[in-house]
Amino acid sequence: MSDVRIAVQIHPQHADYADIRRAASEAEELGVDVLYNWDHFYPLYGGEPDATVGKHFECWTMLGAWAEATEKIRLGALVTCNSYRNPQLLADMARTVDVISGGRLILGIGSGWFEKDYDEYDYEFGTAIGRLHALDAAMPVIKDRLAQLDPQPTGSLPILIGGGGEKVTLRIVAQYADIWHGFGDIETYTHKSNVLDEWCTKVGRDPSAVERSVGVSPDKIELGDAYKAAGANEITIGINGPDYDMGAVKEWLAWRDGS
Repeated sequence: MSDVRIAVQIHPQHADYADIRRAASEAEELGVDVLYNWDHFYPLYGGEPDATVGKHFECWTMLGAWAEATEKIRLGALVTCNSYRNPQLLADMARTVDVISGGRLILGIGSGWFEKDYDEYDYEFGTAIGRLHALDAAMPVIKDRLAQLDPQPTGSLPILIGGGGEKVTLRIVAQYADIWHGFGDIETYTHKSNVLDEWCTKVGRDPSAVERSVGVSPDKIELGDAYKAAGANEITIGINGPDYDMGAVKEWLAWRDGS
């Protein structure tokens, strides 16, 4: 049995909720380890004539529904946009979903990037570095509020931070995250992981305390062994609606169980 988790990100776009719920249930039945959605307000691709046109559902409301609809699979957002919610409210939302799920939530968070979300929902887009500084400021607030809530989270409620910026993002990961989610080819991913190790040392954490997750194209199963050798603890593939074809998911699960 492999020690690498297989995660599936169900893209909550271009589908009815019944399709999404079916996909979530099928992923759990197949033995997927982690189920993610994403935190956007519009589709990211696939719409006509504009990629951002089409059906779409909100992230955290959906996670609450998934917490009730599933029993074993871990779940979370890949990733929550820090800009969209007060950090203390987000901590309470995460704790609530964690309790509803029986302790299965992963609190995934990042600084945000999709300008249409900001413009259409009246958030200030600002600059990339400004959004990173806001994330940096929010992380201790989130952790402090989590420590105060009654009842406490049922599970360990690990924090996942996504992104690969070497000067700021990976330093935030080193300080606050239990899981880092990155992407890119093997060389890029390995380099970023090494930079994260350096940041962990600088901030006084054991690099092994931060697990490594990586997003991989569903059809690139031949890369599984290389990412595992590069230190990935979790491999995430994304699937799109409305059909949510699980063919590639089954192949990755077979790789996991045979590697």
